[in-house]
Amino acid sequence: MRLTPLVLCVLFAACGPVTQSADGGVDAGTPETDAGATTCQEPYRRCDAEFRFRALDESSVQLRGDFAADGWTVGVPMTRQGSDWVAHASVGFGSSVEYKFLINNSLWVTDPANLKLSAGGNSVRESVRCEAFTCEPNAPEQGAFDWRDSVMAFVFVDRFLDADPSNNCAVPGADPAGQYKGGDWKGVTQKINEGYFTQLGVNTLWLTVPVKNSTVGGLGSDGRIYSAFHGYWPVDLERYESCFGTQQDLVDLVNAAHAKGVQVLFDFAMVHVHASSALYAQHPDWFWPLAFNGGQCVCDDGSVCPWNSQGQRCWFTDYLPHWNYTVAAAREYTVKQAVRILEETGADGFRLDAIKHVDNAWLLLLRAEVEKLAATRHPRPRMYFVGETYDFGNRDYLKSFVDPKTKLDGQFDFPLRMQVLESIIARRAPMTALRDLVLSNDTFYGPNALMSPWIGNHDLGRVIHMAEDMPMWNSGYADGKDRAFNNPPTLPAYRRPFERIANAFTFLLTSPGVPLLYYGDDIGLPGGGDPDNRRFMQWSGLSVDQQWLHSRVAALGALRKEHPALRRGTRTVLTATSETFVYAMSDGTETLYVAINRGDVEETVSGLPAKSLRDLLNAESVSGPAVRVPARGARVLSE
Repeated sequence: MRLTPLVLCVLFAACGPVTQSADGGVDAGTPETDAGATTCQEPYRRCDAEFRFRALDESSVQLRGDFAADGWTVGVPMTRQGSDWVAHASVGFGSSVEYKFLINNSLWVTDPANLKLSAGGNSVRESVRCEAFTCEPNAPEQGAFDWRDSVMAFVFVDRFLDADPSNNCAVPGADPAGQYKGGDWKGVTQKINEGYFTQLGVNTLWLTVPVKNSTVGGLGSDGRIYSAFHGYWPVDLERYESCFGTQQDLVDLVNAAHAKGVQVLFDFAMVHVHASSALYAQHPDWFWPLAFNGGQCVCDDGSVCPWNSQGQRCWFTDYLPHWNYTVAAAREYTVKQAVRILEETGADGFRLDAIKHVDNAWLLLLRAEVEKLAATRHPRPRMYFVGETYDFGNRDYLKSFVDPKTKLDGQFDFPLRMQVLESIIARRAPMTALRDLVLSNDTFYGPNALMSPWIGNHDLGRVIHMAEDMPMWNSGYADGKDRAFNNPPTLPAYRRPFERIANAFTFLLTSPGVPLLYYGDDIGLPGGGDPDNRRFMQWSGLSVDQQWLHSRVAALGALRKEHPALRRGTRTVLTATSETFVYAMSDGTETLYVAINRGDVEETVSGLPAKSLRDLLNAESVSGPAVRVPARGARVLSE
């Protein structure tokens, strides 16, 4: 009987690189060394990995795998070298690779010299590393901020702290809740210098739009008049918002942040301008016409201009002309202004508002131009772009905007937020449902994607009310507008909602990505829908429960900073029940274990190491493999 190459390899252990261990790991033969202070950061390094297959009488062998976007369909032809077929593939530094060999264009085989197989039956090399690596184009250098370490806070400038009443503004006729409240850049700077953000473990600030906005009121869908305190009605992209201070105030803010090791992102409103903008009057061809399909092209008007199918041109309301970025001059102008803002202030990137309503050509141009700016800074940084695509269910749609080389670094993870809300906060879905999503979600958006997990933002009712014994709204999609003016929510007078929010923050701050803290959620700030969810920050008179939650978030932030495994590590799911979720976070050097109990009674969780463990969050010692977790509590354990 003729023996196939696969059988021969199995019998004689004669294929695969001699440096590959039985568990699938790769040893390049020499220890990894750092090429110097100006080399690229690890996520942007590439290794030239060699694959071998012992030859017999094959006419062809191909290497197929996930080392490239088309690696499973195109692959790499292997070359006969003596008794082996040999191929090389570029592999991300520290990444894992799934692969197989395709023999004679018909027979798929795993690597017999590699005993490590994936759940799908492919050979797996784990933690590929190398001494001589190459760097991807435009890669950030060692010494620049590594966004894997980021914890982000969204600071609503007008509602945060009024440190300079001289720049306060008011719009005639605006409803008091939609009026300017006086917060300014000096107020943010004050809190930076006081260490408020550092205490929470926050090292990235997302600030509201910094450019000049409309000075006239706008009619909301609720019939009330609003000011542009939120920053989303720009009239002049070349001027800064005087209601928040001067350009120098903003530069001082960025400098103060950098002195504390804090990065700064600006919200950028590139979807539209206010109708009073001179740009609209001077360049009407830069904007889509409002008239469309026999009516007015306003978003969400399903019969005239549906939100998604005409998402590139619909006006949010009839006084917000939508940019037409199929016009080259329009996209070049706005991109130029965006880059200028980063250049003048020294800031570090953007949160890009409603990115699904922007022509893709604009985003591609922005990334290209910002990379040119990054090349002028030393060490060369990564300018972080995080997008808002308001979709709670379609992960593929969110992913379509994510490409750190040409588009977004990541998006706010709306689908994950929905599941965290339902499983941990509102308790309407079991914790096993969160486990099921997490199993694929950590890697779904790509190896270098940096998604932002979150629980609260400025478009939804305050999350503390979804954590009450009876959640205030029946749907995770609810915007809370029913309680924005009539019967606005008050602070819960019992501890349980604060404990549930702490559990949600435990999950966020022990997960990969760039976790987001919406200002005030660290103290359970109450509020209904917009604008009640944008109340002025509470700086005094905190309840005991608010103080407890703030301290808990600060403790979690400190743990994330102290333990790289919590922010850079890979998650391994251990156990889950309807009430509990246990997982490990490991970076190859350290492994920590996270156990969350959303239930109202103490639970015993299993799957932990059978040894003494230190609970870093609660300063307690416990013993595995099964430990008790308090009602509505969590543990972060180390060996």
